[in-house]
Amino acid sequence: MRLIQMTNSQGDRRVCLVEDDRLRLIGGQASVYALAQTALAAGMTLPATVNRYLTSDELAYDEIYEGRSAWRILPPIDHPDEPARCLISGTGLTHKGSADDRQAMHAAGAAPTDSMRMFQWGLEGGRPAPGQVGVSPEWFYKGPGTILRAHGEQLEVPPYAEDGGEEGELAGVYLIDAAGVPRRLGMTVGNEFSDHRFEKKNYLYLAASKLRTCAIGPELVVDPDYASVPGEVAIERHGETIWSKPILTGDAAMSHSLENMEHHHFKHDAHRRPGDIHLHFFGAAVLSFGDGIELSDGDVMRVSFTGFGRPLRNPVRIARSGETLVMAYPL
Repeated sequence: MRLIQMTNSQGDRRVCLVEDDRLRLIGGQASVYALAQTALAAGMTLPATVNRYLTSDELAYDEIYEGRSAWRILPPIDHPDEPARCLISGTGLTHKGSADDRQAMHAAGAAPTDSMRMFQWGLEGGRPAPGQVGVSPEWFYKGPGTILRAHGEQLEVPPYAEDGGEEGELAGVYLIDAAGVPRRLGMTVGNEFSDHRFEKKNYLYLAASKLRTCAIGPELVVDPDYASVPGEVAIERHGETIWSKPILTGDAAMSHSLENMEHHHFKHDAHRRPGDIHLHFFGAAVLSFGDGIELSDGDVMRVSFTGFGRPLRNPVRIARSGETLVMAYPL
């Protein structure tokens, strides 16, 4: 089951069920957040709630996806009333490919870097037995929901950044219920987007390199098959693909199990506040930056995964203005 959120110029919002090239409208629910809260209040599953409110009204998906409609695609999850109550975070060094790129980025000699050592810890202890706690993965904060962009929207390289590069991956979507229990609504395609040149200077810059816009969608997969998920990440320039690479993600490709990544995120009390939305990136396995690709203004990043709907496409916008000093003033 795949869901999509849309809005129009009047600010009307709708949620739809994706059925191939058609979108079936879900009645009485203006957001996936509202739909999930309705499911919790009724003690129903999310798929059952979708089926309860599903209408026969349809829209053509192609023209909406291609930007030729009065309807515009939104990120498939948000907190519609308080965007800051959507916490965006991620887990790194979860794929072998990501560890190799990080090792190459920071290696000064033959000795393993801290990144490679952390990856090795994941191989040794990131997949504990059921009911057990495994080793903690790398964790990073990305930002609040205000940095979230939809399919087709620009991802910005701000004036203070040194670079901007795609990080194609899957992300988990969660709602904290009234009892403080994380509820996984599903997963979605993501482009985590980071400043790799800044990070390359020193791995301690990783946290700051993550504070950028990011994109998800266009669809939320409510009941995904996460066992082994092939995909592709590509860069388009002037309508031509200048770089692409296959990617394999999902449980079989990871050094940390899904349950272990979720535990180490939600073990913190502050991450279990009722009513909050959490979007958590599970890690990228390939980077165009690792192959020496430098993105230019207008390049389009494309991310797709089998079983996760249509590709996520976002153009890069590089800010032309120089960095300006931001001052804090006494009150």
